Amino acid sequence: MHRSVRLVLATTAIGLSLSTGIATAGQLDLILNGRSYHMNADYDWNEQNTGLGVEYAFDSSSRWIWSVTANGFVDSQDNMSYMAGGALKRRLFQSEHPAGYYFDAGLVGFLMSRADIDDHHPFPGVLPMVSFGTRHIGINLTYLPQKAVRDFAQAKLRDPDIGGVLFFQFKFRLSGAPD
Repeated sequence: MHRSVRLVLATTAIGLSLSTGIATAGQLDLILNGRSYHMNADYDWNEQNTGLGVEYAFDSSSRWIWSVTANGFVDSQDNMSYMAGGALKRRLFQSEHPAGYYFDAGLVGFLMSRADIDDHHPFPGVLPMVSFGTRHIGINLTYLPQKAVRDFAQAKLRDPDIGGVLFFQFKFRLSGAPD
């Protein structure tokens, strides 16, 4: 693993450790990276983006939810990629049902490391996201717009007609389930 990747992951792990000690009323989720969908793709991209991570949402009395996250996964080119960052989401819906259904929308900002972008040197990004589920399980969905896929990730060199990319993660509550 490259030194810069280890630095990003170590910094994130320390940040998560400190944040969970300070904000013990938050919730910790296990993240299972799942699938991606490459819109209008002609090239056979890897869409089985397996990997693991964690997400910690800080306790909040408002509808705005801050969280930190870190994970590693097999990317669209079958290489390991790593990301760490934070999100700000707005709780748009939460039911009174015992299952605790919810729907959030917001932005996730991150540092990411990929083999095909500057040889694993971390780079920043911000993407729109939605999250929905119950108090015990959920799904995160992020969207990488067409312009970013074509220009930044340079996918147009391999797949000139590619559109945006949808990326799914599954969440499983480890601690701090709301009442």
